[in-house]
Amino acid sequence: MATGYLLALAMVIPVTGWAVDRFGAKRIWMTSLSLFIIGSSLCGAAWSANSLIGFRLLQGIGGGMLLPVGQSILARASGPQRMGRVMSIIGVPMVMGPIMGPIIGGLIVSNYSWRWIFYINVPIGIVTLFVSSRWLPKWDTDNRSQSSFDTLGFCLLSPGLAALVYSLSEVGTTGSFTDTSVVVSFIVGLALMAGFVLHALNIKNPLLELHLFKDRTFTIANICIFVLGATLFGSMFLLPLYYQIARGQQAWVAGLLMAPQGIGAAFIMRKAGSITDRVGPRRIVPFGILLMAAATVPFAFVTTSTTEVLLAVTLFARGLGLGLTMMPITAAAYFDLNHAEIPKATTTMNIVRQVGGSVATALFAVVLERQIVAHLGTAAKRAGGSSGIISAAVKLPPRVADPVAAAFAHTFWWSVGAILLAFIPTLFLPNHAARSPSADADLDTDGGGLPGRNVAGAMLE
Repeated sequence: MATGYLLALAMVIPVTGWAVDRFGAKRIWMTSLSLFIIGSSLCGAAWSANSLIGFRLLQGIGGGMLLPVGQSILARASGPQRMGRVMSIIGVPMVMGPIMGPIIGGLIVSNYSWRWIFYINVPIGIVTLFVSSRWLPKWDTDNRSQSSFDTLGFCLLSPGLAALVYSLSEVGTTGSFTDTSVVVSFIVGLALMAGFVLHALNIKNPLLELHLFKDRTFTIANICIFVLGATLFGSMFLLPLYYQIARGQQAWVAGLLMAPQGIGAAFIMRKAGSITDRVGPRRIVPFGILLMAAATVPFAFVTTSTTEVLLAVTLFARGLGLGLTMMPITAAAYFDLNHAEIPKATTTMNIVRQVGGSVATALFAVVLERQIVAHLGTAAKRAGGSSGIISAAVKLPPRVADPVAAAFAHTFWWSVGAILLAFIPTLFLPNHAARSPSADADLDTDGGGLPGRNVAGAMLE
């Protein structure tokens, strides 16, 4: 079911940039939100596993566009000189969502039916739909692109991305990079995406504008986004499992224990955005990377009895590092882009982030699997490897929990390495504030006559 949702996201994200240009950001936002609400309602009412998988696909189609469209709306409204502060607004729910999800989900499952995991989205979505309809401006009414849809590009890119994401998700399930389903889907995904690259370089108005990578800042920012996406999603894979498996915590308790990371990120994110707008990302992002790496090192020494106070302090420091890096890098990607390039640039960044996260999750899953087998030997094999231990969902006896904790500790070293790998490209980020766009009128006043700069200002005051 989770894989179906991810595949739907992978299929629909590449279309977002074209859809925003063609139909307008507000219309696509409202449509995506409506599909997400309908999909959530149907998931809650599902009568079988197959129907639930089908409805999760519908939910994923709606949910896949929400983040890139929302990010595109804010980017267009703010202009490059306010991008750091505006991106910091998006960053807070991005880091808090994965933490609050297990807490709320665990409490719902413990006290109510699983169906309420989906039903809870409905009233929130309806309120958001009403607010969006009432206050979201139609600033792109008169400036929509009339370019035709890149059908061949869609047939290459979306299935290619979905196949790639599926292969990486299967790595986490099978614990192997050489399983037939992994290899076949990975090769198919790479072939389709390579075909898209060749196609996009030879036509006008492709589904993704690859010429954006001619911009040095955009390219460097996307390299950073890929590696940081890997570290963020990879760590969000490891941390809850450590708390639940090695320490025997329930899912909602594990989410609560991870809250200091989100609090740390939310605490510093707005300040980091303001600094980025004034002096550029290079003055702040490398420091944040080093702080994240240093705060991850203690997890490479965890045991089943490591004090939770120490881990909470460490996670808070890790959150500070995350807040100093994630949104300033996203803001940097927009530095030299014009108004028309923002939707497809946003689509590209979300694809890069998702692939980076999938790669890291798959890698960490394999490393963890092999470390558990190495530490437990035949006992792990009898339990079905790490997947068997995870699916058991019971508190492990000390003779098993201690080696499992050691396996997690080893895997966290890979997380430290991934974070340090991100340090190198951050040294090439701009060390100056974003340039003032040459066409201020085009940026500040939209088709509906709304000053976009004032919208961003209102949000930031």
